[in-house]
Amino acid sequence: MSATTARPRDPRVSVVIPARNEARNLEIILPKLPPVHEVILVDGNSVDDTIATAQRLMPDVRVVHQTRKGKGNALACGFEAVTGDVVVMFDADCSADPDEIPRFVQALVDGADVAKGTRYSHGGGSDDITLLRNLGNRGLNVLCNVILGTRYSDLCYGYNAFWADVLPKIGLLSSTLPRPADGSMLWGDGFEIETVLTCRWSAAELAITEVGSHEKLRVHGTSNLNAVTDGIRVLKSIMHERRRAAEGRARARVATLSGGAALSGGAALSGGTALSGGGALGSVAAVPTSPDVTPVVPATVSALEGDAA
Repeated sequence: MSATTARPRDPRVSVVIPARNEARNLEIILPKLPPVHEVILVDGNSVDDTIATAQRLMPDVRVVHQTRKGKGNALACGFEAVTGDVVVMFDADCSADPDEIPRFVQALVDGADVAKGTRYSHGGGSDDITLLRNLGNRGLNVLCNVILGTRYSDLCYGYNAFWADVLPKIGLLSSTLPRPADGSMLWGDGFEIETVLTCRWSAAELAITEVGSHEKLRVHGTSNLNAVTDGIRVLKSIMHERRRAAEGRARARVATLSGGAALSGGAALSGGTALSGGGALGSVAAVPTSPDVTPVVPATVSALEGDAA
C-alpha cells in the first residue's frame, strides 16, 4: 500500500457516474446500485430528463455539472466532488454490473490502491466489444505493457475503483480550467481518460489489482466512442504519458541534486507531488486474490529510467 494514511476496513463508497442524455438507462441502472455513501451524477449538458430522472429515482443523488466536454472532464469533475473513502467509476449506459461493486471494493480493502476492471480474466467478458475494437484494444494493451513494463490485460476498460487518497498523485486537469476557444478538448478530457489513469497509476507506483468484470450491452441510445479516432487518441496517450513520467523523474533528480524537496522512496509526478512508499510494488504480490482478482505489477521508476528519451 503506497499511502501511509490508515484506511478503513468498511470504507465509504462514492460512485461517480458521468452521463449525457442517459435518462432511459438511468431508469434501469440506478435502482440496481447497492447501498453506498454517495452517488455523484456528472451531467454533460443533457437535453433529456437525465437530471430529473436521477433525482426522482434517488432523491439524495448529488448532481455535478461538467465544466468542459468529454468523459475525462466529467470524471475529473466528479472526482473533485467525492467525500467518500473509495471512488468507483461507473458508466450510465447499463454496461457496468452494479453487483460487481462489492468485489472491486474488497480488492481495495485487501490491500490494493487501485482495483482495475478487466474483461479478459476469470469472471470477465463482454457482450458489447466488436472484433475491430477487440483487436485494437489488445494491440494497444500490448504496446502499453511493453512501454510501461506493466502486465495489464485490459488497458481501455473504464470500470475501475480506487482509494480517494490517491487522487493527488494522479494529477488530472482541474475542472476550473476554461474550455478551448476552438471547441477542442484539453488533453485527458476525452475517452483517453482510462489510459491516462492507467499510466499515471503505474507512474505513481500504486498497488494495482485486476478484477474480472463482465461488460453488458448498452440498453438505450448509442455510444459516442469511435473505434478509430479514439484508438488513435489512446495511442497518443500512451506516448504522452511516457514523456510525462520521464520529465517528472528528470525534475525529481534535479530537485534531489540541488537539495530541493526530498522524495521518500518514490518519484515526483510532473505536478511536483512527492510520493511516499516506493515499496508499493512489493505489496502488490501480497494482495490476497480470488479467481476473479489478479495482481498487476506496475513498472518501477528504475525500470522506466531508460525510457526518458
